[in-house]
Amino acid sequence: MEILKHECGVVMIRLLKPVEYYHQKYGSWMYPLNKLYLLMEKQHNRGQEGAGIACVKLEAEPGEEYMFRERALGTDAITEVFGEIHKKFGNYSSAQLADPIFAKEKLPYVGELYMGHLRYSTTGKSGLSYIHPFLRRNNWRARNLAICGNFNMTNVDEIFEDITSTGQHPRHYTDTYFILEQLGYGLDGESERLFTKYESEGLENIAITQAIEENIDLTKVIGKAAAIWDGGYVICGATGSGESFSIRDPWGIRTAFYYADDEIVVLASERPVIQTAMNVSSENIRELQPGEALLISKRGKIRTAQILAPKNFSSCSFERIYFSRGSDIDIYKERKKLGENLTDKILEHIDYDTENSVFSFIPNTAEVAFYGMMEGLNKYLNTVKSQKIQALGNQPTEAELNAILSLSIRNEKVALKDIKLRTFITEGNSRNDLAAHVYDITYGTINPHRDNLVVIDDSIVRGTTLKQSIISILDRLLPKKIIFVSSSPQIRYPDYYGIDMSSMDEFIAFKAAVELLKEQNKVQIILNAYKKAKKQNGHAINNYVKDIYAPFTDEEISRKIAQMLTGPEVKSDIEIVYQTIDGLRDACPDHPGDWYFSGNYPTPGGVRMVNQAFIDYMEDIFLTDDKNRIYNINFFNRL
Repeated sequence: MEILKHECGVVMIRLLKPVEYYHQKYGSWMYPLNKLYLLMEKQHNRGQEGAGIACVKLEAEPGEEYMFRERALGTDAITEVFGEIHKKFGNYSSAQLADPIFAKEKLPYVGELYMGHLRYSTTGKSGLSYIHPFLRRNNWRARNLAICGNFNMTNVDEIFEDITSTGQHPRHYTDTYFILEQLGYGLDGESERLFTKYESEGLENIAITQAIEENIDLTKVIGKAAAIWDGGYVICGATGSGESFSIRDPWGIRTAFYYADDEIVVLASERPVIQTAMNVSSENIRELQPGEALLISKRGKIRTAQILAPKNFSSCSFERIYFSRGSDIDIYKERKKLGENLTDKILEHIDYDTENSVFSFIPNTAEVAFYGMMEGLNKYLNTVKSQKIQALGNQPTEAELNAILSLSIRNEKVALKDIKLRTFITEGNSRNDLAAHVYDITYGTINPHRDNLVVIDDSIVRGTTLKQSIISILDRLLPKKIIFVSSSPQIRYPDYYGIDMSSMDEFIAFKAAVELLKEQNKVQIILNAYKKAKKQNGHAINNYVKDIYAPFTDEEISRKIAQMLTGPEVKSDIEIVYQTIDGLRDACPDHPGDWYFSGNYPTPGGVRMVNQAFIDYMEDIFLTDDKNRIYNINFFNRL
């Protein structure tokens, strides 16, 4: 319903045989490029702000380029990137393009090591210079570095201090650039260590260079840099000499999967994209474990290493609810379970009147949860049928049985995602009028003034789409009651590990809790939470935003949300049902990262940042002096 942005998607490919092998077996030396394109397109959902790729050619001669990069902005970035690459092949003859040896030696982007990246920004920064992969160049191949990642660091200031303490002078202030410089500095140090070692052993010139390239130990480079990282991440890197790595954060917040055989190694952010692109079963795909790195040497030797000790496991539950492709075998089951787990609450809200209730979903991401909801409702109805049949006694009539057996759960495709309207009009009312028509309805699916309409979605974050579009358009069907169902719990807290959720004051759950505090003359709770967060002064201990929600039940906040989203023109009664956190944990037991809902951030940086977000929210409303004594007398009214 409301698009959430996610940063980002990654792909890595490492060929384990010469390029000509793939040309002979699969009919083209473009085999890895084609796989890279497919793997990126299959993850297009993860990033539509831009895309980039990098390629390393392992057998280039001195004076020839061996590290290539192409990037583009926009939703068509993948097509543009690969289009530009193909243009570079246009100046060669058919005979040359049919020769894999020529291609390997002379053509750009024909190599053995590839990485791809899809970007969504969570920082508000945009432009080609922010598109991954990032490059750090050097005259020695082993010191060249390309990185890309799906990450967001919560302790950028600390990383900056670590870099500057070594005497470096960064030219940009972004976590990606800092990580590149951290790893690059470590790579320089590892190269110098090996240089000293081999020089003392009597090697000279190119012999030293070759020995360094063959013996770089990236575990030392990664381990030292990653020791201070706080955040969710999967970071991939490649050196100019052909070493590559991928590392997952020690909390397991972000995900990465990989497949390896004797021909190729493939890593991606999601498992089903590897299954599809490589035509392999899920059993043959491994998940990178928390704090673990996948490393591939210049010679193609594959190994994993536990770079960082695993910490409080917090695999992101929103990956399961929303972001990852629903074609994953486990995610599909989990999303169905999320829908099924809402059955009891839905039945309560319709007073168990299944006969006069129609069930539907908001296209398209809630469809799988809808199937689970329908299974739960059908189980309930089967129980009701069984009880009714038993109540008929030993000799029921055919008419009595048919009346019971004909009972069914009514489902319709009530809401349709209409054309993507370009709301180029900037004047408020006209723009809102256009936005209201993003969805359309199927007329005749509801018995006016008699039927309940139950509509499931995967999340209700801001409520703006509900209020501006969906409620009003579904209200035209004149149902007795519209019940909006969220397969995820109330989203109460921002994310700081790579998901672009709205700021604190845009969460409809937060706004509802604040309104309830105002109505009940409990505004002092807000002020006390602010004072406690301020007193903590950046040292993350407790999430004091929890205090805002503490006085209320989930149901009280849900009722207030429904009230806030119902305009005066709406004729139907509006109710909202959210998944419970217990229901979420039951559906996704192996993915306990639920800080968006519970406020239980897995890292100190997350706690620090949510408190700071609350401080910023409060200080946008009122001013304080050095002693935190409020002197703005309109404070309560301005809340």
